[in-house]
Amino acid sequence: MAAIQQRSGGTRRRALAEINVVPYIDVMLVLLIIFMVTAPLITPSLVKLPTVGAASHAPDTVVEVDLRADQTLQVRLLDPRAKPDDPSLQPQDVTPQALAQTVSQLAASGGGTLADMPVMIAADKNVKYNAVMQLLDRLKRAGVQRVGLAVAANGGH
Repeated sequence: MAAIQQRSGGTRRRALAEINVVPYIDVMLVLLIIFMVTAPLITPSLVKLPTVGAASHAPDTVVEVDLRADQTLQVRLLDPRAKPDDPSLQPQDVTPQALAQTVSQLAASGGGTLADMPVMIAADKNVKYNAVMQLLDRLKRAGVQRVGLAVAANGGH
């Protein structure tokens, strides 16, 4: 509130503008206590990563794309019904540009199409995440609908 002060000998008045800060300090202390009490009760959100034990079993017939540590690609068909001398079972080195065509040919030799044949990416553990995502994007743009990531049950070798 503004206080009006009057001089003892004159008629001049002047307003004193003062803000009472005590209620603001009280409110700040109450808020500080509330935050100090509730902060330990708030648990941080944890990212739950999938474990190998919870992973589903891979299909029997699948096209496997190996992304090696030197960024080269190798593709092969994993089909338990195929004859052992079938050339599609042998790993083939392939360039990223020819990946879609090679995967399509292997899917056809396995009795499927790009839309229904599962493709499994097996990347070396030293490969950067970006390279795996680029490979996944390339396969999705080629028309592959079912893509999975291969994991090692014993943590790698």
